[in-house]
Amino acid sequence: MSIAVVRVSGPDGKILDAALLAAAEPVHRQLRPQIPQDYVGAMQGICDDGGEVAVAVEEGHVAGVAVFRFFRNTHVGKRCYVDDLVTDEKRRSHGVGHALIAWIEAEAKARGCPGVDLESGVQRSGAHRFYFREGFTIPSFSFRKSFP
Repeated sequence: MSIAVVRVSGPDGKILDAALLAAAEPVHRQLRPQIPQDYVGAMQGICDDGGEVAVAVEEGHVAGVAVFRFFRNTHVGKRCYVDDLVTDEKRRSHGVGHALIAWIEAEAKARGCPGVDLESGVQRSGAHRFYFREGFTIPSFSFRKSFP
């Protein structure tokens, strides 16, 4: 089975394929059920704020979704940060996540980034095993202070 990674939005925030973005919703909601009801509108807002979207397509269906962004900071310089990476639970361990990571790595290299960064919830041990297999390390902790 062949997996194709397709860009759904461009670096300019423009949605390139609204139908494919809409088809990504059920897979994306497996990771992020809290995304507002108007999925396409919510994702357009993410893209307006610098996010980009790509999907993995296998056998004509969206099998995985990646949301990522590029920016500069004082620690890394040019940074590629993955907001979301999710593979359809029915298609896990079939190379979908690997295809998305490889595609993002190539994009990051082409844009002059020294690597790819992401965060993963502490409860997602299966995802952590995947990230370690893909060569990711844990260079720091992420801290959050929530407001009431």
